[in-house]
This record gives sequence, structure tokens and C-alpha cells, in this order.
Amino acid sequence: MDYFKNLKNKILDIENWLKKEFSNIRTGLASTAILDKVRVESYGVLTPIDQVASITTEDAKTIRIKPWEASQIKVIEKALMGFDLGVSVTVDEKGIRLSFPELTSERRQDFVKIAKDKLEQAKISLRGERDETWGSIQVKEKEGEISQDDKFRLKDEMQKIIDDVGERLVSLFEKKEREILN
Repeated sequence: MDYFKNLKNKILDIENWLKKEFSNIRTGLASTAILDKVRVESYGVLTPIDQVASITTEDAKTIRIKPWEASQIKVIEKALMGFDLGVSVTVDEKGIRLSFPELTSERRQDFVKIAKDKLEQAKISLRGERDETWGSIQVKEKEGEISQDDKFRLKDEMQKIIDDVGERLVSLFEKKEREILN
């Protein structure tokens, strides 16, 4: 019986959340992931920007947004201006161009701080899952489903899983930190 199936699923969710949050933090290079949270009004419905336009990177510092309908250009521009993406937005005959300015060392440090905060949120979630799993192990022992020896064996197994994931989360942060600072 896999006592940790639920824990492993929640851990995967935490890792995926952290990866997504890190993908939204600028590194000085153009990344279309920065647009993931941007929604535009299309036919009265807020729609992800990638569902109303094609999004490509022109070079390391520029993203090109080509709306499928020319009438959407102003709506997309307005939506982009509503988000503090830290990029310049220019409308031209081909659509919309997002230019990523060179990051200052101060701004890079701000982004590292944001990444560190996201890591801490992930660690807090991980500790919460550990505590929840430990509580369910203790309940199983009290109800006679497992022995006291099994309880402590499961606790050790659980802690090994948590430690491994904690190391992976820190590794994700360190990788993002290097991307931001370089």
C-alpha cells in the first residue's frame, strides 16, 4: 500500500506551481511565459492572449504579438498596459512589439528577492503537506491499522521524500537565480 500517493501528488503540484511562478519572473531575456496571466476582452469574455493572437520571440529582447483580428490590437495593447510587465509596448503595422530593457543590477536583485519569496511559499506548502501526512500516519497507528514501528518507519520514509523535494525546490531557485543574475 502506498501511504504517500496523496503526498506525492501534492508535491508534484507544489513543484509545478513553483516552476510556473519562476517562468513568470523576468531574466532579461524575452520569454512568452511573461504573458501567461494577461487576459484580453474578446467578444465580451476575458480570454488568454495566446487565444486571440500568435506570440513569437523575434530576438533575445523582443516578443511579437500578431492578433488574428486587426480590431484586437487596441484591446491587447490596453490589456498589456494594465499589467506591470516591465517591458515597453509598441504598436506597429505588424501588430504589437514588446521590448525587454536591459535589467539593472538593482532590478535583478528585486527579481531574485521575488524568486526567493516564491521558494519560501513552496516550502511552507511542503511543510503543510508533511504535517498533514504525519497526522494521518498517527491516526492510522491510533486506530490500530499500523504498528508503532511502522509509524516511525513511515515517518522516516516521509521525511526522506520531503527532504528530496526540498532539495529540488532549492535547486530550481538556484537555477532561476543564475538566470536572473547573468
